[in-house]
Amino acid sequence: MLSRDAHSAEEPSFSPSERTVPRQVLTAEALTQLNQRSNLSGFLQLSGHLTILGISGCLWAMNLGAINAGSGWIALPSLMIYGFSLAAMFAPLHECVHRTAFSSNRWNDLVAWFAGLLSFYNSTFYRRYHKWHHRYTQIPGKDPELSDPKPENWQEYLFELTGVSWWMGKLRGHLRMAFGKVQGYPFLPETAYAEVIRSIRVQLFVYAAAVVLSIALGHPWAILLYWILPMAIGQPILRFILLAEHMGCPQDDNPLTNTRTTLTLLPLRFLMWNMPFHGEHHLYPSIPFHALPSAHEHLRTHIAQVIPGYIAVHRGLVTTWGKLKT
Repeated sequence: MLSRDAHSAEEPSFSPSERTVPRQVLTAEALTQLNQRSNLSGFLQLSGHLTILGISGCLWAMNLGAINAGSGWIALPSLMIYGFSLAAMFAPLHECVHRTAFSSNRWNDLVAWFAGLLSFYNSTFYRRYHKWHHRYTQIPGKDPELSDPKPENWQEYLFELTGVSWWMGKLRGHLRMAFGKVQGYPFLPETAYAEVIRSIRVQLFVYAAAVVLSIALGHPWAILLYWILPMAIGQPILRFILLAEHMGCPQDDNPLTNTRTTLTLLPLRFLMWNMPFHGEHHLYPSIPFHALPSAHEHLRTHIAQVIPGYIAVHRGLVTTWGKLKT
């Protein structure tokens, strides 16, 4: 699922002056064509993602009891698919904070918040965070993604893949901001404080309401069985994918070298909304997800790292650690 042998390849308000483009690779005409946003493409993609999420979730729920009976051959694969498609709601969140998933900014913002609710991100906060990640990609002290150290050995690597550090960070961050402590984030202007606090409080209220409702309906373990457990199953796969985007790339301001594109299979590309074409996305973040495969055909010879499969990416990273130790 995570590899492919055959070679196939922030928001619109992110201005060109806010990111470094070493040279204009695409012509203005080609970029204009690729930049076309589409409500239809966005809704079709979202509908497909939610269909996979819904079907796998129903199969997990219907066959949950079969695990105790020793016949969980449907339940466990369903849980895996359900868990990853749930965690992968991060992908529409990411696309929508760029406001490229739909031609309507209102739909981008609504879907971003909903996707963040399912994936335990907050879109109001993440939009500002991610804008700085694009502006200062791989620049130490400026790129907020570098504030979370990347693993440098097997112990750190395996711990990162468990998703435990992600859960802890999200819990601390959401609770901290829900109590009004939003200072200390350089990417968060004071004018956004009230909006971020309100958004996170509403999100936590929805979670609390879901718990209360499930208890009232006689299903006290519903939140654990249908959200926390599946998310815990899906997060390691998502961490495996996200680590490949920049880890081991040069820490410079050149988008042709500081971001990696990973070629993978269609099902994974679909659930990740073409995010594996990450080099193309960072070079031109205004290009919507549905046009990234076409952008790859234009840009694949210009991007320094285009790797056939996530396993190959991670094998290369692990090999580098071994060489450093010897």
